Amino acid sequence: MPAAFHRPTELADALAIAARAEVTPAAGCTDLFPATKTPVLPGAILDLSGVAALRGIARADGHVRIGATTTWTEILNAPLPPAFDGLKQAAREVGSVQIQNAGTIAGNLCNASPAADGVPPLLTLDAQVELASAGGTRRLALSDFILGPRRTALARGELLTAVLIPDAQGQGAFLKLGARRFLVISIAMTAARVTLDGDRIAGAALAVGACSPVAVRLPAQEAALRGLPADRAAAAIDPGLIAPALAPIDDPRADAAYRAHAAAELIARTLAGALTPRERAA
Repeated sequence: MPAAFHRPTELADALAIAARAEVTPAAGCTDLFPATKTPVLPGAILDLSGVAALRGIARADGHVRIGATTTWTEILNAPLPPAFDGLKQAAREVGSVQIQNAGTIAGNLCNASPAADGVPPLLTLDAQVELASAGGTRRLALSDFILGPRRTALARGELLTAVLIPDAQGQGAFLKLGARRFLVISIAMTAARVTLDGDRIAGAALAVGACSPVAVRLPAQEAALRGLPADRAAAAIDPGLIAPALAPIDDPRADAAYRAHAAAELIARTLAGALTPRERAA
């Protein structure tokens, strides 16, 4: 058994426990268990799966609020606008259906893997994280929350309680490149969100993951797309505007040069996907 196991049902109780003891937060455990080399989870465990306030998707104060323990399956099935299509497509790529049923959005972010599927589409949605402690609540841009591989800006006693996304316009898309089609860690992944003014691009948000220590936006390439006719957008993707933002990594799945090339190609395809009209369920 763990040294101590806490399973509160109220957020205030969870925050009080986190304030007074060194605990490992747990919910879906789809990252936590595989990273544990012992038969049981070590140390004190704070199981958040019983805190109802941390689960669910709602609209409030100009934001879509996704609770920390909301699962990928719940995100996939939620009635969200087209701008969230990239996030939904990423949700479908998070492991198997069983993993999607258990894994949570906060776990994906707090694990801080360079290959976390949820991060690129959330970056294109200008997502913020809500961080709560017994002393209060603060918000951070997601880009300021993930600091590096397995490193976040969480302070002692803080829990990530929600992901907040401002009302987002446009159409989103996501693509993932791996060594096989399913159940794979990404070599590269890309997300795009595009808004149009007539037949021209009014705004583009582009992000790349698994190609650098932290997933990143591509501001130079985004700026180069604004004002272009939509049918010329994919051809305007310039590897010279993408590679400097990435600092591609070498690992057993691919080398840096391949990742830089793959990222540019995937961005072009993802952008084309975001610009392709699609039918939506009524």
